[in-house]
This record gives sequence, C-alpha cells and structure tokens, in this order.
Amino acid sequence: MSEPGLYILMISVHGLMRAGEMELGRDPDTGGQIRYVLELARALSELDEVERIDVLTRRVHDSKVASDYAQPEEPITAKATIRRLECGPRRYLRKEVLWPHLDSFLDRSLLHLRGLRRVPDLIHAHYADAAYVGTQLAGLLGVPFVFTGHSLGRVKRRRLLARGLTPESIEKRYRIAQRIEAEEVALDNAALVVASSSQEVEEQYALYDHYSQREMLVLPPGVDLSRFRPPGRRRHPYRIVGELSRFLLDPKRPLVLALSRADPRKNLGLLLHAFGASKRLRAQANLALVTGQRDDLQEMEAGARGVVEEIIALVDYYDLYGLAAYPKNQVPDDVPALYRFATRSRGVFVNPALTEPFGLTLLEAAASGLPVVATSDGGPQEIIDRCDNGLLVDALDPAAIEAGIFDALSDASRWRRWSKSGLRNVHRHYSWHSHATQYLRALRRLTRRRSAVPAKTRLPTARRLLVSDIDGTLLGDRRALARLLALLKENEQRVALAVATGRRIESARKVLKENGVPTPDVFITAVGTEIHYGARLAPDAAWARALDYAWRPDEIRRVLRDLPGLRSQPQREQRRYKISYDVDPRRAPAVSEIHRLLRRESLKANVIYSHGAYLDVLPVRASKGQALRFIALRWGMSMDRVLVAGDSGNDAEMLRGDSLGVVVGNHSSELRALAGEPGVYFAKGECAQGILEAIDHYSFLEMAPRPDATRPVPALSSKR
Repeated sequence: MSEPGLYILMISVHGLMRAGEMELGRDPDTGGQIRYVLELARALSELDEVERIDVLTRRVHDSKVASDYAQPEEPITAKATIRRLECGPRRYLRKEVLWPHLDSFLDRSLLHLRGLRRVPDLIHAHYADAAYVGTQLAGLLGVPFVFTGHSLGRVKRRRLLARGLTPESIEKRYRIAQRIEAEEVALDNAALVVASSSQEVEEQYALYDHYSQREMLVLPPGVDLSRFRPPGRRRHPYRIVGELSRFLLDPKRPLVLALSRADPRKNLGLLLHAFGASKRLRAQANLALVTGQRDDLQEMEAGARGVVEEIIALVDYYDLYGLAAYPKNQVPDDVPALYRFATRSRGVFVNPALTEPFGLTLLEAAASGLPVVATSDGGPQEIIDRCDNGLLVDALDPAAIEAGIFDALSDASRWRRWSKSGLRNVHRHYSWHSHATQYLRALRRLTRRRSAVPAKTRLPTARRLLVSDIDGTLLGDRRALARLLALLKENEQRVALAVATGRRIESARKVLKENGVPTPDVFITAVGTEIHYGARLAPDAAWARALDYAWRPDEIRRVLRDLPGLRSQPQREQRRYKISYDVDPRRAPAVSEIHRLLRRESLKANVIYSHGAYLDVLPVRASKGQALRFIALRWGMSMDRVLVAGDSGNDAEMLRGDSLGVVVGNHSSELRALAGEPGVYFAKGECAQGILEAIDHYSFLEMAPRPDATRPVPALSSKR
C-alpha cells in the first residue's frame, strides 16, 4: 500500500475569500493576501506529492456581501478546498475586531479535523490572526508550523507613529499589541517562515525578538501566467476599456496605470500630485487609478473612503477631467485586461507605495509586457533587479516619480527592451509552479530536521482514549506495564494515551521516560490544572483561560496559612493554578471544614484530599475529571469511548460518569465509596495489571464504533 500524499492545512481568517470572482480591493482586508493563499493552494494541488489542501477561513452570513461567503465549503481545484468555519458574529467583520473570536475558530478547526479523522502534515498560517490559531493548533496536533506574515505589526506601528498618531489611538484602532504578540509567538513556534523578499527579512522580521535567520525562507510569490499575458494582435472589446473611455478624452494616449487597494499606504495621492503638476505628462499621457470595488462611497471603511475622496479632490484641484480615470467597479477579468490595454498604449505601470513587502502587481505587469516604475522600498528592488523591466524611485519625492514616468514613456527603444525583458524573466523566476516546487523542497528539508517535526497526535483519528494516573496505576508493576505498552503499540492507530497525575509536568515526563513509557498524546498534570500535548508539551491555553474564573490564590493562602496540620509544599510543587500542602491527618481540619472557611471569605475553590497525606486547592473549575471532559469535548471524543484508570481520591471525579472506569487493586481507601457505582470496575490486579484486566472486562479494543462515531461532538467553547 502506497504512502498517502501530503495533507496541507492553510489558515487565512479574515477577508472575503472565494475561489472565483475575487473581490480584491473591496476593503483593506481583501487584497493580495487572499490572492496569494488561493494561488498557492492551486499551485501546490497540481503537484503529485500533495494529496489534499484545506484552506480554513471565516464563514460570513451578511446581506451586504455575496451569499458565496456563507457556503460551508467551495472547491478551488480537485484537491484543494476552501472550508468556512463559524467564528463570532454572523456578519462580516474587519480583522481588528476578530481577535476575541479566534479561540472559537480554533475549536471549530479541531472539530473539522476530528470529522476528517486525519491530522495534517503541516499548518501554514497567513497573517497574525491566523498565526494565533495556527500556533496553538500545530502544538495541539504535533505538526510543523509555517508562517507568512504578509505585513507585520511592528512595522505598521512605526509608520503610524511617524504619521503622528498616538500610541493610545493606534492600540484602540488596530489592537497592535495583541497582533505583535501573536507574531512573536508565531516566530517562536515556526519551523519555517516564508517571506517574499530579503528586505522583508532583514528590515521587518529582524525587528522581532524571536527572529531567527535559520527559519527564514525567501520565496517570492508567483503570478498566474495563464491570466496575465501581453495583448495579442487582435483588439478585444474589453469591458473595462469602455469604463476608462467614459473618463478620457483621448483613450489612445499612453496610459499611466496604478492598481491597488484604496489604502493610504499605497500613496496614490502623491502620484496624482506628480502627474497633475507635470505639464509634460499631462501633454503626453492619461492616468488611471484603479482601487477596487466601491458602490456607495459613504458605506466604505473610513481609511478607504478617505483615499477615494482624496483622488476625487485632486482630480478637481489639478483639473484632470479628460486625463484621469478612476472607475468604480471592476470584475476579476478586468484586471488582466487593464494591463494589456496599458501595454498596447505603450504606457507604464506605477507602484508608488510607501512600503511594499513584495509587489505582486509588478509581476502581473511584467507578465503583460508592461514596464514599471516602482517604489524603492522592499520587494520591488528584487523584482526589478531580476526582471530588468523598469526603474525604482523615491516614493516620498513627487519630482522623482514624475521623472521616472516621463523617462519610461519617452524612450521607445528602452520601453521595448523593458517590455521583452520583463516578460522573459517573469516566466523564468516567478511562475507559481516554480514557487510550489521550491516550497515543497523546503518542506522536505524540514522533515529531515527531526527537531522541527514533532510526532503527530492521534487525538483527531483515534476512536478510543486510555487515561491513567501514573503512580500506583500505570507504574508499579514492570511486567504488566510492558504487556500494556505492547498492546497499545499494536492498537496505536485506534487508541490514544493520556496520563492524569498530581505531578507537575516536568516530573511526570521524567518518570515516564525512566520507565520506558512513550510520550503520551496528552498530559493532565498538577491535579488537572494543566493540559499539555505530545512531545513538545504544547499547553492548552483555552484550559488555562477557563481556570482563571474566580481564582484568587493570594487570598486562599492567607486564609489557610495558620491552619493546624497543613504545611505548604516546596515551591517547585506550587503551580499557577495549584496550591499544595502536606497534611497531618491527626491535626488537620476535615476537607468540609476547609471548604466552609473558604466560602465564608467568598473564595471559590476546589479542595482535593488524596493518599491521606496531600491537600491541593485548585480553581473551582479544575480537577482531573473536569480536565478530562474538557479534552473529550475539545477533540470530539465520546466519554463512553474513554477508559479511565486510577488509584486515589484525586482520580474519583475522572472515574464517575459515562467513562469506563477502573479502580486498580492497590487503590487507596478514598475510592471505596465508588464501589457499586455504574461504570466503575474494581479490578483484582494491581497497577498496570488492573488496567489490562479492565480492557478485557469492557472489551475495550473490540468495541464497534457507534453509527454516529464519526460525527463530531460540539466543541466546548474556549471563549471565557
């Protein structure tokens, strides 16, 4: 049987994403990133090594946008599909207000994978919001994480401060601190960071604390060479040409074309100043500013509306009527037609952006045979160096922009050389096939670096889960443990393993390794207050947020400080959500009395007494049992497919309920109260032998899946 091909999971949360009729430029969130993700998915899906690609994005039910964005899924190609997940309110939201809903997106992503019963081979997140989800998801699943920032928060904050905005206003509008922190975490977790240019690496990613040159891969995006090509000999009656002609007195003049989102960073106002103030350009050429879709100007987002209003005002100020076009509406096929029309007119494409991490429009122009004049910032430096199809200018200097455009239009032989050179070199350096091939080559190198590729979790694919306490349950009988581990190895595709212990994570990991126990899929440690996944010990941040509820540890310590019979355990045993004491049972108050003391002080807590010697005070929502149920819900695992083994009082809550419980033969007296409860089996065998006995008792490995076993259980929301 041949090995399955790669399953790549991409995440791009914000913007309006659909496979066809892309509405690029509709708003600041629906731009080049959308096109990049879709084109990358298409190109990768054409390679034989790739079996499946899912692009996860947000599902939108909003009468103000097309109904396409409410469809749960949409094919991109035969092997690549957009999967739209519920996330927050039904309406369309700009990316800055999505942050509170991203934990819900994470939960829905887990349910999607549980429904597939398959773990992706890697996760590639696009932009900071997707990185917030992707880093956690990759950690939970134990798969490599790849990140593409597209634009970065530290760079944006610098530019906004330079424009005179205050730190407070920037934070209020853009939630920039949260974005930067998500980017830092992404860089810390990424096995690979895909950047578009060396400038992006050296001047943008290098600003981050977790920047590492080793993880960086400079891989310029490709261009769809089937869509972008020079004009043929026949003149086509392109729709957009008619739109431009409504504005222009002489549409046959050379066209100075700028095409971008209506974003202040694109610097279209300065281009208008350069053109409007130039007598020689006004005498020689037309100007077209294409800024995407707009219906009602008053309904546009404030920043985009400001750009369009500035264009209209400057056209009026310089009296460019008949010389400047700024059409309202374009369909996707209009974009290639615009480039071809500008090429036929012997015009030039201009990108005057203040900052340009890459510059995909420059490649589209090159593929259309259209020379370019571009900002000297970022990606255009490398594009023009490779393609030799234009020149760079200072985007802050209108005189330099004007001179560059005039030079490009005035020398006919150089225009022809630039046109041919751009066309030849864009095919050589910037095809999507080349991009996808280099991408996979980097992934193959990645898989050879064992440190970058952790073991995948079995949680989305397993049909059963064995959960065991460590001391006195899993450990204690070496021969029985060896038989149990061999049985789990035989059934590793069907059964995942979790341990639940009072130990801290470092101690649990060490003792398991010493006893030859492979790394479990899940660690529930510190009496259920911490959940970690796999060899990399990825923490479950959603569980930590759940435990913050009503947790006042300093006040709890104050109330219990002077109680007789309680002695605080060493600092290494204290955790963020666990206060631990050694107990002298002859002098200490009963657990019920400790509960009353805390309640009188309006302190909510869970008090657990175990082995007749230890007392743990936890958040009111914390316990091994609660942690186990959180995991089962989070991963879509029915509790009647979970076998739980324990030996002491802090295991009691795990053993109750719909799970299949086993109390091993060497149990402590605290568990005698469970005798006779349904679903709790008291084994005669001690330690791992008792677990083996229970596996036979419940026919745990032979249980046929229920008819609805593949149907995901609704996720426990991680939003608190």
